[in-house]
Amino acid sequence: MSQWIREAIEKLYHLPVPDLIFEAQQVHRRFHDPRQVQFCTLANIKSGNCSEDCAYCPQSARYSTGIETWSLPSTEEIREQAMAAKASGSTRLCMGAAWREVKEGHDFDHVLELVRVVKSLEMEACVTLGMLTLSQAERLQEAGLTAYNHNIDTSPEYYDKIITTRTFEDRLRTIENVRQAGVQVCCGGIIGLGESIEDRIGFLHVLANLDPQPESVPINALVAVTGTPLEDQPPIDPLDLVRTIAAARITMPHATVRLSAGRTQLSDEAQTLCFLAGANSIFTGEKLLTTPNPGIDSDQALMAKLGMQVLPAPVFDKV
Repeated sequence: MSQWIREAIEKLYHLPVPDLIFEAQQVHRRFHDPRQVQFCTLANIKSGNCSEDCAYCPQSARYSTGIETWSLPSTEEIREQAMAAKASGSTRLCMGAAWREVKEGHDFDHVLELVRVVKSLEMEACVTLGMLTLSQAERLQEAGLTAYNHNIDTSPEYYDKIITTRTFEDRLRTIENVRQAGVQVCCGGIIGLGESIEDRIGFLHVLANLDPQPESVPINALVAVTGTPLEDQPPIDPLDLVRTIAAARITMPHATVRLSAGRTQLSDEAQTLCFLAGANSIFTGEKLLTTPNPGIDSDQALMAKLGMQVLPAPVFDKV
């Protein structure tokens, strides 16, 4: 894999928007069908009471945000959620648990069962459980896990302004464990945390130089939640999101770039620019873990308005 130097990514990011989107579209059309978007659904399988201090996250036990808390769902509950997601056009269910790290024992064994349930419905199964050991990653792979989500969030330089309870190197170690186990890597981050443009470029530089590159790159816009340290952060300029997505598409051409949190702040026109910039997946459903998200009716209407297609369900071997 050729290495991306930081200066090259910086030059891309600062191109005039028409030139940047044109270049991103050329790359996108070479490796993907520009008319297709994958629908995914994010299920919150363990809410709140997390020991981490991520400044953006309402699920941290350190902040008073008034969210509901609950423990792991039954296999039947996750089956129902997965079936409803599939009926709405989702081909991937990502299950998120608010843990610093997943502990061995009953909870981890139950997550393995949840993965098997999702795969039995011929959907892609993704989980995000915090830090992960190699042996845990291998057990998830044996259960049929498609991908493991573990975002780097921001640049290495800005990281400790957002999180102090887990290092940037901890993040990279989990990503390496996932890769060694043969599970796809889903790794992206958040813009609008108060970071500089240089930090966004640094964030993209790290992602683009992971070897191999992530198969999935979620790009989130901060949803400022009352009670978190970032509650007063202003919404991002949508064109900043477009630039970040376009640079991600050009530097990681094979990846599925996911337009993730923060879509309720975007007009249909802004979302369309994100698709033109190379985004080819969205998360559907009323919520993304705890923050608002456009409903499925809105997403389906947007696809129809744009004449775009929802990616058809993949075919899997039975697990």
